[in-house]
Amino acid sequence: MQKNWQMIAIVGGIFLLWNTPVIVPLKILVVFFHEVSHGLLAVLSWGRIERISVSLQQGGLTMTRGGNLFLITSAGYVGSLLIGVLLFLAAVRSRADRKIMALLGLAMLVIAGLYMREIFALGFALAAGLAMLGSAKYLSRRVNDAALRVIGLTSMVYVPFDILSDTILRSSQPSDAYNLAQQVGGAAWLWGGVWLAISLAVIWWALRKGLRL
Repeated sequence: MQKNWQMIAIVGGIFLLWNTPVIVPLKILVVFFHEVSHGLLAVLSWGRIERISVSLQQGGLTMTRGGNLFLITSAGYVGSLLIGVLLFLAAVRSRADRKIMALLGLAMLVIAGLYMREIFALGFALAAGLAMLGSAKYLSRRVNDAALRVIGLTSMVYVPFDILSDTILRSSQPSDAYNLAQQVGGAAWLWGGVWLAISLAVIWWALRKGLRL
């Protein structure tokens, strides 16, 4: 029951502060996860990452070469959601919070060094990565646990709204769904609808799994 109330409090705080500068770094972090997911699927489908970028306006860009375009294009929303779910479940179901935070920070630093060139993107990834490493080293397990829950739940909240806004409500504008429709056919809103359904199902599963409902 305590975990349920804690989750409700975190989600309530996220929604309460959603349109304030407080949540902007978390939103950019979710965009970072989105772009990294594109790059990861490029590598897993025998392509390579050219560069990754994120912006203060919560935009992002991943340039890849080779690989499976369908998997790469589809990976962004679902991949960032899965990263959020894994962080949330790791916080809820394990006590390795400091190690997980350290690994996340180290991954951000490596990605920044290898693939980020723009000043804002590089600065954000380096600052976030160093902050995560500092949190893992100097702050308690409880603090790291709460931070991982906040990051995970923010991703789980952000992704469905982002899919709805980018691919369904503005289906005629450039987006992952628009690009996928151009590549393999179908309508952008249809691909967005598929990703939205998948995201809601994954979120429901994660909440049931994490909270043992």
